[in-house]
Formats: sequence, structure tokens, C-alpha cells
Amino acid sequence: MNLTLRIWRQHGPEDKGRMVTYPVQDVSPDMSFLEMLDVLNERLILDGEEPIAFDHDCREGICGMCSLMINGEAHGPQRGTTACQLHMRQFSDGDTIDIEPWRARAFPVVKDLVVNRNAFDQIIAAGGYVTAPTGSAPEAHSVPVPKADADAAFESAACIGCGACVAACPNGSGMLFTAAKITQLSLLPQGQPERYTRVIGMVDAHDEAGFGGCTNIGECASACPKGIPLNTIGRLNRDYLKATAKRAGS
Repeated sequence: MNLTLRIWRQHGPEDKGRMVTYPVQDVSPDMSFLEMLDVLNERLILDGEEPIAFDHDCREGICGMCSLMINGEAHGPQRGTTACQLHMRQFSDGDTIDIEPWRARAFPVVKDLVVNRNAFDQIIAAGGYVTAPTGSAPEAHSVPVPKADADAAFESAACIGCGACVAACPNGSGMLFTAAKITQLSLLPQGQPERYTRVIGMVDAHDEAGFGGCTNIGECASACPKGIPLNTIGRLNRDYLKATAKRAGS
């Protein structure tokens, strides 16, 4: 396929940035999207131009590093797929493809398509862990956990922290990420001792990091490559209301 790419180029955080057009030829439908960018970068290097900076690591849809808005959609047109697992067969010969970084106040652009997602680390540092002594790994089934709770916890734990939820949200909210990281602990016995201090700390960190508020539009769940459902935010809200009530009553 022959394609026209319009790619966001920005030399640094203080640079204004702009869209630059690049033609690419002989793109195989079997290439991944990032492999196609690799081919373009090889050509730019041979031509003496600066290659396009973009985040990547495992290229297996696991690490959450790839972070591209492709034609206005987080990770591109294929649902439940990260940009690294998106293949060029999703596009047609002659297409023009716009490629941009995540757009959110909490994710400032570092260079080109790379953004700083340290705001997620601040949320995790505020309570996304268990500090209560739980001993060594127990025998399986020694602590009964209802299957529905175990399934929901596992579903939330699938979050890879890519930030697609933030990029897709018109408000730039990171509430789906925050809810997933809270829910994966709050539904299990090990997460109970710090359940309510955790939710207050992590929601406060979310707001302090510059994320927008959640208005239940649902774009986050639609864009999530791991299928984290919108009702995860409902679980967070219930815990938050209980936590604030407990704090007010103490």
C-alpha cells in the first residue's frame, strides 16, 4: 500500500509543534503499525533527517507504552487493540493517516509522539499497593473469595496503564485508570485494611495531577484496549462516598 502520514512533530515541551506530511510506499498489510513507523524512521535517518520519537517496548499489547492517537482514535480503529498490535490491513491503499500523541493536560508532550505519563505513577504512589502484613503466599482456596469479586478484580488488574482512557476522554479524566487500580485491591481480602484510605488518597492524587473530572461519557471504556468496563468507576464512587462518610464521622 501507498499511504500518506500526517504526524505531529514537536522538538520539546516548549516547542509549538506542527503536523508534518510523509508519504510511505510499499507498506505490507502484514506490518504492525509500529513496524510501519520503523520503516519510515529508517528512511528519515538515511536521508539525514531526525527520526520520529514514539514510545514502545514489548510490542505485544502488554506493557502499555505505545500511546498514539490514530485518526483521532486512541490506539486506532480496531477495538480492544493497542497500537503495537494494530496491523496495516486495517487501512487501505491511498489512505491518509493522522498520528498524534495523547492530548491531556496531565500528559505533557516530551517530544513528537512521546508524552510524560508520570501522573499515573503519582496516583499509584498515593495508595495503589498493600502495606498491611499478609504473610507468605497462602494455600489456594484457604481464603474464600466470591467468584464474582475475583473475576471483577482480575478484570481490573488487566489495566496496562497506557493512558488511552485519558486521551479519549473529552475532559482528560484518568478516573477509569484510577478505578481499575483501586478495584483490583478493594475486592480482595488483602486490600481491605487500607480500602478507604486508599480511595481517598488516590482520587486526591488524580485531581492534583491535573486530570479532568469524570462525567460518565464512556469514551474511556470504549477506547480501553483491555476492556475495563465503565461500572468500575461506579465501584470507586461507592468506596469514595463511604470513605468520606467515615472520615466525617471520625
